[in-house]
Amino acid sequence: MAKAGSILHCKFRTNRHGGGSHGANCDPQTIMMKSFKKTFAKTLTSVTAAAALVFYASGACAEESLRVGVEASFAPFEFIDEKTGDLNGFDIELIKAIGKAEGYSVELRSMQFDGLIPAILTGQLDAAISAFTITDERKKKVDFSEPYYKSGLGIMIRTADKDTIKGAEDLKGKTLCAKIGTSGAAYAEKVEGAKVVQFNTTPETYMELRNGSCVAVINDRPVNAYYIATAAPGDLVSLPDYITAEDYGIVMPKGSEKMNKIISEGLAKIKADGTFQAISEKYFGKQ
Repeated sequence: MAKAGSILHCKFRTNRHGGGSHGANCDPQTIMMKSFKKTFAKTLTSVTAAAALVFYASGACAEESLRVGVEASFAPFEFIDEKTGDLNGFDIELIKAIGKAEGYSVELRSMQFDGLIPAILTGQLDAAISAFTITDERKKKVDFSEPYYKSGLGIMIRTADKDTIKGAEDLKGKTLCAKIGTSGAAYAEKVEGAKVVQFNTTPETYMELRNGSCVAVINDRPVNAYYIATAAPGDLVSLPDYITAEDYGIVMPKGSEKMNKIISEGLAKIKADGTFQAISEKYFGKQ
């Protein structure tokens, strides 16, 4: 609304014939329209400025997201919490901490292990973390972060068989279980005369072992140990020696400078501030 009196303000002027006249600029309708346009313009300017401010603020505060693939059946590295239904584990907390250190939120996408690298190659994922062993074969397709965990393959057997199976040499000609696409499966395939049965998830391999369908599971030794301690005390046993030494790394698209920078700098930060050590001790104790 125009200010009181503004629409009445006009000058009396003399027309060319000498007569008095208000002129066109003092016509009430014209004055009202000019006042409305002026008020509307001010209001529009204010609204536009406010909207621009909100847009800028929301854009500036928006947190970018990293799409990270996991395979959630490899406790204690990644698993689904039975009480909450949430993804949990060492790898899960690690990648979230890296994202936070670099100012990114992490969008976790659960899928089969053998589908993670293909999802990286097709651009569906920015990274994958799922206790990936760094191998020369995999490095032909993707990049890896620096190693974040030193592991190795181990042999799990039934306690009843511990007197007959004491090491890798005793696996020749036997039926072995392993998870599809893992270094454990690759190792089992090289055992002389062995029949290798592969499954989509690690728990399936353990179930087959307990049922007597195979004589041993070839898998990452820390994962075997965690399963024995939490799910099968007394029934299964992990042979004491590592049969290989392996490093785990975070998988990224090959040649991606952005992702390499985010992961490497984020990992360095959480190692420096003690976050990495705290996560490690939570799942593996002091080492």
